Amino acid sequence: MSTAAPAALATVAGPVEARLREVLDAESSRWAAVDPDLEAPMDSLGRFVLAGGKRLRPAFCHWSFVGAGGAPDDPSVIDTGAAFELLHAFALVHDDVMDGSATRRGEQTVHVEFDATHATASWRGESRRFGEGVAILIGDLAEVFADRLMTGAPRAAFAIWNELKIELNVGQYLDVLGTARGGTDLATARRIARYKSGKYTIERPLHVGAALAGRLDELQAPLSAYGAPLGEAFQLRDDILGTFGDAARTGKPVGDDLREGKPTPLLAIARERATLGEAALLDRVGRPDLRADEIAAIQEQFTTSGARGEIEDTITALTDEAVASLESAPLLPVALDALRELAAYVASRDT
Repeated sequence: MSTAAPAALATVAGPVEARLREVLDAESSRWAAVDPDLEAPMDSLGRFVLAGGKRLRPAFCHWSFVGAGGAPDDPSVIDTGAAFELLHAFALVHDDVMDGSATRRGEQTVHVEFDATHATASWRGESRRFGEGVAILIGDLAEVFADRLMTGAPRAAFAIWNELKIELNVGQYLDVLGTARGGTDLATARRIARYKSGKYTIERPLHVGAALAGRLDELQAPLSAYGAPLGEAFQLRDDILGTFGDAARTGKPVGDDLREGKPTPLLAIARERATLGEAALLDRVGRPDLRADEIAAIQEQFTTSGARGEIEDTITALTDEAVASLESAPLLPVALDALRELAAYVASRDT
């Protein structure tokens, strides 16, 4: 699998990160002057946003905008890229609270950070609730900062922006529900993958980029022909990494998705093919006390049942479908090349 970010990603990340640093440093200084206690949550958000992330959403937005004739250094697309990263921070911080995750990108999660602050200081109340409450507020701040960066966007772009936020929350609800219920079927698991991650990571950023350039009506369909299948491929790769990934690369312990009971297509296929004995092992998915040897046995079951191979084949087919659609997409050649490069990265990444 690929480990290095392609040029189509790296060239977008620099200007977006510079804008993020500018916005977050200004907010930290502004609010620390109001009350020194406000420096901690602002700095925590800044570290979270700037310390990692692939910057995929800004990249897809950027190349759609450029492909539609926009200037690569236009401040509006840079602001929008920064907004996508702040919205992503909002989603991840809240997701970590909902999942009870201890690590993200190799570091402790925001709620764990503030849980520890509370416990060390021996403050009143429950440390866990304090940490989770502060993390929710920090996530909310990220969303507000993201919206503020979008206030100057054209009406069509802002409409897509609001729709993608609704889709993100709907997908997250289905994910939480599926985790609680267990036993999610394949069709539902794929629907969750589409709404929780696929549309919001690729398809909708492409639409926002076209809308920024004033060409959404013309480009929405061809961009969806590329973005919808590639978005699903992105989430399916995430599912593989969540079960089989290298913790040193992903920044999360191997098997976290299994302990959380994530309703993935990978799990749905394995359940469909399981014998009675295998089903008993899969019934352990979703247990926080799932042991390392059980995780290894579930990984083996995913492989021997053919579930992993089927998901890999689906990723390849969806990526091929996305790339093929570019042959008829009315975008500038430089953007088409970038989108092909990004598709290859999305399909084969190991982080």
